[in-house]
Amino acid sequence: MAFKNLLLTKDGNVAILTINRPRALNALNMETLKELDSAIKDLEKDEDIFVIIITGEGKAFVAGADIGEMKVMSVEEAREFAIFGSNIFRRIELMDKAVIAAVNGFALGGGCELAMCCDIILASEKAKFGQPETGLGITPGFAGTQRLSKIVGIKKAKELIFTAGIIGADVADKIGLVNHVVQQDELMPKALEMAKTIASKGQIAVKYAKVAINRGIEINMDSGDAMESELFALCFANEDQKEGMSAFLEKRKADFKNK
Repeated sequence: MAFKNLLLTKDGNVAILTINRPRALNALNMETLKELDSAIKDLEKDEDIFVIIITGEGKAFVAGADIGEMKVMSVEEAREFAIFGSNIFRRIELMDKAVIAAVNGFALGGGCELAMCCDIILASEKAKFGQPETGLGITPGFAGTQRLSKIVGIKKAKELIFTAGIIGADVADKIGLVNHVVQQDELMPKALEMAKTIASKGQIAVKYAKVAINRGIEINMDSGDAMESELFALCFANEDQKEGMSAFLEKRKADFKNK
């Protein structure tokens, strides 16, 4: 489909999805969320795409949800809005492709929540992160209270959410919210480099590893260990395992077919 608020480009096995409402600092209104939902569903089914990069156009990644649209919502409309956005972000978190957030600027509210549902966060030195919702009289609505506490710890999450604090990329790096901080002009090259590195690996193994990590953080160690053993064993039913190990022993680059 043609998008009004998104740009979708492809570079080999990598898709670059850009939130494109720069005049609104890429704020997430319902129209943009619906387009994002459609794009993610299409990319899930695209067998030629192994890794997705999500970024923003202009000086913002996503500066939050659209406050003008939210201001007039009823309780039921707000509930539906939160559930819809949360479901999209959960789909991104659980999809069987690696997803990299390339945070180029403001990642506030829904923008921080969007970044957190991605597997890896790369931030430019100009990036800003925060969940400033309490300053608007609301809570985070797209699972920000849940993911932030899991990523940076309960105490730091409470501090950031209760105070509506906004932090720079250096602090986000220090507390473990982001994977790497790079100069602005290095952000997309770094994201593409990492995406292509991931795309060069056995994608069945990447998928299984993502499942193991995502599920493992929500269950006890014994259950997680058993799950990992099963996923490890299932790798041996695939051609990629034979190719990967043969390439290692033969001292050559593996040619994975994702079978």
